[in-house]
Amino acid sequence: MNMEQIKKDFPILENRKITYLDSGATTQKPVQVIKAVEEFYEKYNANPHRGAYSLSIDATELYENTRTKIAKFINAKQDQEIIFSKNATESLNLIAYSYGMDNLKKDDEIVLSIMEHHSNLVPWQKVTKKTKSKLNYMYINENYEISDEEIESKITDQTKIVGITHISNVLGTINNIKKIIKYAHKKGAIVIVDASQSIPHRKIDVQDLDVDFLVFSGHKMLAPLGVGVLYGKKKLLNKMSPFLMGGDMIEYVYEQDATFAPLPNKFEAGTQNVEGVIGLGAAIDYIENIGYNKIQEIETQLTSYAKEELSKLDYLTLYMTPNKENHSSVISFNIKGIHPHDVASILDSEGIYIRSRKSLRTTTYEIFRNRLYL
Repeated sequence: MNMEQIKKDFPILENRKITYLDSGATTQKPVQVIKAVEEFYEKYNANPHRGAYSLSIDATELYENTRTKIAKFINAKQDQEIIFSKNATESLNLIAYSYGMDNLKKDDEIVLSIMEHHSNLVPWQKVTKKTKSKLNYMYINENYEISDEEIESKITDQTKIVGITHISNVLGTINNIKKIIKYAHKKGAIVIVDASQSIPHRKIDVQDLDVDFLVFSGHKMLAPLGVGVLYGKKKLLNKMSPFLMGGDMIEYVYEQDATFAPLPNKFEAGTQNVEGVIGLGAAIDYIENIGYNKIQEIETQLTSYAKEELSKLDYLTLYMTPNKENHSSVISFNIKGIHPHDVASILDSEGIYIRSRKSLRTTTYEIFRNRLYL
């Protein structure tokens, strides 16, 4: 399967003459995903877990089979370790409120990388203020990487939680999460990995990583908007209190008290985005049909070509780690003397769609240090 064959699977690229380069924000959807959602509404639409009639039973089977598919996809030990959310942001907030609030105390430390998305930063700001714990950061070096020295100096015996993005959505830096997880566990901390930017591009094995929590959004891996996943080790999820109340997460309700359903229902209050879950299952099938090896082969070719050609432009500054092994397909750049929004608008007039951000400093390193980029 080559790039032209893959392109034909995406109706929007057939219907509009565009070059879409903003998959880090959201991916376009292949026809296989669109048809899976359409088929659900045409043949199986009912509320899972709510009815004893056959249509609801069919919907429940489709919903839970997708949970099983995701567990296998990331090699979770059990299906119950897969919690559906609306996106990675909701998954991270669930961890912050259900785990962070209950397990942190005064002077405990949370360590994040400075390249975290706001959704893995702002919730922890609130948690630390409520629990009187401390928030520390691992900073990047001049190569836009987190050094071993930075990891070992910031993760200490007081660290209880480490949050790390697998791949930066701004720089494309691939963090050595396995090393970070191993060192954090040595210090007695649990680790939360944001895999939103990595899971469309590379195989993830949660058992091999020994990660405690891992989150991702479906819409960044060819699935519909509004569906996400939280993976958590069962022993941790069982100890956590529910984040949202009502609907299918209830076991029994009394006038003054209630009991909650076991995993995974405990964290899935209310009617879920069932069609989104079905679409996510179809997206996983699509990715596995192409294969991660082929995906990485195509991305490496495109990224190398883009870097080579962009490097020839003396008015353009690239922000990429020089270590090819530590860089993904994200390419960040500035054009000297032109506002990023103007660059995006000019390219838009040519049918080229890119992400633009306003920066107030001259280097990405300084931008990250001062939290002015995201």
